[in-house]
Amino acid sequence: MHLPHARRTLGLATVSVLTLALAGCAITMPATQVDAPVTAQWQAPLPHQGTVGSLAQWWQQQGDPLLVELIEAAQTVSPSVAQAMARVETARAQRTTANAALLPKVDASIAASRGVSQPNVPVATTQTIGLQAAWELDLVGANRAVSKAADAQLQGIQAQWHDARVAVAAEVANTYYSLSTCYQQLDVARKDAVSRQETARLADISAKAGFTAPSVAALARASAADGSSRVTQQSAACEIDTKALVALTGVPEADLKQKLASALAKPAQAAPVSITSVPAQTLTQRPDVFAAERDVVVASAQVGSAKAQRYPRLTLSGNVGALRYSSMGTETNLDTWSFGPLALTLPIFDGGVRKANVVAAEASYTQAVAVYRAKVRQAVREVEEALVNLQSTDARKQDVEVSTRGYAESLAATEGRYSQGLASLVELEDARRTALASQSAQLALALERNRAWVALYRALGGGFEPAP
Repeated sequence: MHLPHARRTLGLATVSVLTLALAGCAITMPATQVDAPVTAQWQAPLPHQGTVGSLAQWWQQQGDPLLVELIEAAQTVSPSVAQAMARVETARAQRTTANAALLPKVDASIAASRGVSQPNVPVATTQTIGLQAAWELDLVGANRAVSKAADAQLQGIQAQWHDARVAVAAEVANTYYSLSTCYQQLDVARKDAVSRQETARLADISAKAGFTAPSVAALARASAADGSSRVTQQSAACEIDTKALVALTGVPEADLKQKLASALAKPAQAAPVSITSVPAQTLTQRPDVFAAERDVVVASAQVGSAKAQRYPRLTLSGNVGALRYSSMGTETNLDTWSFGPLALTLPIFDGGVRKANVVAAEASYTQAVAVYRAKVRQAVREVEEALVNLQSTDARKQDVEVSTRGYAESLAATEGRYSQGLASLVELEDARRTALASQSAQLALALERNRAWVALYRALGGGFEPAP
């Protein structure tokens, strides 16, 4: 056998044997699905005031088109939503790059030149065209691991985008409900101030006529001033909530106030939410839990990628070209092609860098698992806290209504006795303060209940549905 030919045959045989050996050495990665134990049922009472078919359309169920409009406007201008969308686009580009590593890379080249290469040589024109290809054979699954990680990362970031939209919607709704309650409080304060002003006017007339002491008139004036101060304070609070909505939604303040004037004539009230009795089913609707689960998949793939760097790498290249040479009317065509080289890169010594990368990737995987399990526990906590708050507001609602009616009746009776001279102004003011506090408590309870529904909406994932 001719010696060079024998060497080529031996080299190809060696590469073939190594290729077959590497093909059977698929890297092992940690589990992509880990357990996160939760109780078989919720430990807090479930609400039974009504059901809603889909949380994705929950805001439409409120029967308040302005609230839906404000939420959509806020999501459009929100920097957190825009940032989340930018991360989605970046992750999508990274996935494309990762998937491209699984395919051959092909480049084309075209060149033309005209000139004299040596003295006394005629002018010549040279034209070349060629294709160059390169491909890393993914024998141990290194590129597949990177592709899998990129895909999981994109899914997780898409879930985070949904979570950002839900957070913005919840913030707008809470501010909107707060503003609705504020206007109701303002209406109560104004009616109370009018009543106090009338009492002060009558007391002043009585004092001037000598029927009551000047101190009584002074107390009535003080009470009227206190009522006026409450109106001013409450009006400022409503202005602050309005400006908060302007900042959240980007709607001009004049336009927003015009829309609020008619929309808030009816007190805003959140719709009820349906909830499954199985926590494990509910947690699949949480975008943050899903994103944390995808992070486990990413970390697992990164461990596989780090391990793959400790194995040999096999690359294949080739090219096809055509050359056209013309000089003094004579043309010469030359076609070329080559297959190879088939190159094998063997990691021999790197001072422990590759091993350290594997250890670091495994540590990141352990952290991702811990974060995922913590997210599950936090999700359960948030749902159950919202359920407890709903149960609490529901249990207090009837008592607050009874007390509000009772104190209102007591105030009316005291005003009647005061007008007949059978009750003192001190008694009247005490009855008035108690009735006002009771009305404020009733409105505050309604706001607390609305916020509890919003908290449950967020805790349930806001209608998030993982892609199949």
